[in-house]
Amino acid sequence: MADEAMTTGSGAAARPGSGPARAAMTLAVFTLAIFTSAFLLFAIQPMFTKMVLPLLGGSPSVWSVAMVFFQALLLAGYLYAHLLTTRLSPRVAAFVHLGLMAVTLLALPIAISDRLGAPPSEGQALWLIGLFLASVGLPFFAIAGNGPLLQAWFARTGHPHANDPYFLYGASNLGSFAALLLYPVAIEPLLNLRSQTLGWSAGFVLLAGLIGLAALRLGTVTPYTRAETEAAVADRPGLRTILAWITLSFIPSGLLVAVTAHLSTDVAAAPFMWVMPLALFLLTFVLIFRDRPLVPMVAVERILPILAAGLVLFSYFGSRVFLLVFAVHIAFFFAATLVCHARLYAARPSARHLTTFYLWMSFGGVLGGLFCGLIAPVIFDRIIEYPLLVIAAVLALPALGQISRTALLRQVIPVLLLGAVYLAALFVIASQWGTEIGPVMPAIFVVSGFFCLIAYRRPAIVAAMLPILFIALNVMQQVVNQREHERSFFGVHKLEMRENGQLRILSHGTTVHGAMRIRNADGSPVTGRPQPLTYYHPEAPIAEGLRAVPTRPEGRRIGVVGLGAGAHACNGEASDRWTFFEIDAAVVRIARDPREFRFLSECAPASRIVLGDARLTLVNEPKAAFDSLLIDAFSSDSIPTHLLTREALALYLDRLAEDGVLTIHISNRHLELESVVAALARDAGAVALYKADPGEGRPTLEARIPSMVVVMAKSAAPLKPFEAIEGWRPIQDRGVAVWTDDFSNIVGALIRNYRRQ
Repeated sequence: MADEAMTTGSGAAARPGSGPARAAMTLAVFTLAIFTSAFLLFAIQPMFTKMVLPLLGGSPSVWSVAMVFFQALLLAGYLYAHLLTTRLSPRVAAFVHLGLMAVTLLALPIAISDRLGAPPSEGQALWLIGLFLASVGLPFFAIAGNGPLLQAWFARTGHPHANDPYFLYGASNLGSFAALLLYPVAIEPLLNLRSQTLGWSAGFVLLAGLIGLAALRLGTVTPYTRAETEAAVADRPGLRTILAWITLSFIPSGLLVAVTAHLSTDVAAAPFMWVMPLALFLLTFVLIFRDRPLVPMVAVERILPILAAGLVLFSYFGSRVFLLVFAVHIAFFFAATLVCHARLYAARPSARHLTTFYLWMSFGGVLGGLFCGLIAPVIFDRIIEYPLLVIAAVLALPALGQISRTALLRQVIPVLLLGAVYLAALFVIASQWGTEIGPVMPAIFVVSGFFCLIAYRRPAIVAAMLPILFIALNVMQQVVNQREHERSFFGVHKLEMRENGQLRILSHGTTVHGAMRIRNADGSPVTGRPQPLTYYHPEAPIAEGLRAVPTRPEGRRIGVVGLGAGAHACNGEASDRWTFFEIDAAVVRIARDPREFRFLSECAPASRIVLGDARLTLVNEPKAAFDSLLIDAFSSDSIPTHLLTREALALYLDRLAEDGVLTIHISNRHLELESVVAALARDAGAVALYKADPGEGRPTLEARIPSMVVVMAKSAAPLKPFEAIEGWRPIQDRGVAVWTDDFSNIVGALIRNYRRQ
């Protein structure tokens, strides 16, 4: 059977009826089938991941795990295609594949499986993989192998270009790119999830028909001759070549997960932020997988070391220039991916080993995603995988492979020796002067980065300097801020000391989630009831929202979605009864530890903490359970969109007392959310007020820092106290569409934010 399957385009080309018209029709059918398959393959990823997000708090880690899952299933699809083309004749393979497509139709339309129950409080990643497998495993697998399978079939049609079908990979990635480009700008804003799944099902039926037409183009195929079979064995890729394919696939795949997690943490855990890096990843195949690349690779290779050095520098200084930092991260990722994929195309085998090539390339991609999405969060307490991949990308530059071992050692060894001295000096200085050298450290770091920039024409030197810079960066952050890290599925939580050890803060991404003064200016420890700081300052809008709720003899019933450091508890009264809803067990451990923060232990020692996503756990609370309910569950500047939907607001109001006050914290650097909440209030018939608090003076951690807050009630009466408080006004309804569990428009919120600035 294997010999029967090993057919060649040259033999098929000689058969009667294979004229120009037939060749044109063959190319059209295969191109359209490959394009449609890729479009469906990459449309299902943001669509289904958006469906799953509400189950796990809208965490950016959901997308990281989703990418690992889809990469692994893509590998399974490539293995399936490889077995079909090497073990079965084309006709039998076509029959098997069309049978799989027919069975898959029974699993449509796509929906979330209820077999796994609610998500657990630990081990969310494995639960999520199981959910993806049960819900979309079969539909995704049925189309995952179409790219290499159809290319292998095309190589056996006798078409004039059958001997080098790799150009069809461009059509495949063009389809993928189109899906990812259209999803955030057209599909997501215009169609709800139900319409999206029905449209995807219709596309799947169309694809099955196109694959049937492609199978008919195979006709009768001539087997390989003995000489051709021997030639195929002779040019079989060796271990070194296969390892190169795996490595060159591992680096961009890992970077894809790392960059996406970084960006979605600081903007929004939404398809818009996910598809951008993935679309660029796929675009590189369109630009590179051709005999004449559409980009000047010499220039790309020259600029990559500069971007790498810039990325390190902005890791320390870039928090206030988000757009520039965003551009540097994206540009580095794009350039690094171009370099790796260009080397992959240069190392491609003949068409006889096409499916082998794609199989190992996919395997390397799975390893990269697995490393960044599942392994790194377990073995590292902070983001170490991203710097490692930055270094690996520079090492992948072709220029490094062209340097002799002697020349390489001559360039690298002096850098490593000087770097060792440099780091040793940093450690000595840090141990002797501690936080007092804080102002000097950035200057030292900038000088180091400058030398890295001017050495960009020698990538070996840059590659040697990068780990030194990353270690120096970590030393500086550790010395200046006495930083500790705790990592969970939901991100990296940083515990830092600021203001010469007077303040302890908890942050995630670029946003502070709690700050507490632990020492006075004279160095003496602070005792007694701690005062909330930053967003939770007693004069800030969040605290005003709580004070406006009348006291009760039995105590007010207060619910808070998003625990943070527990600072808001100290804005209450001794008789208040607190319930916190928190999805991350790591945050609970930090907030409950009086050695870290004393807000809970001093102000609400009997508070109840409910672990899990608030949308799932609030359902278990009785109706009218709270006199005050605060929604403050954002991580960094990423928003869990499922907490700002019609269904979410209905749940909040249902759990709110008739005279209760709902407070929603909508401070965000990148998204205009007042319009979103105004639309929700209008839709629910609720009354809402808004306050944009400018804070006070310099936005230090101890001061009241700027914030944007909405208060809402079922009627106007509970909001009467706010009339006497300066700054509160009726919320502005700009007529935007109401967000629901299957519709949101992050792009619109992003555009509105930058228009108002």
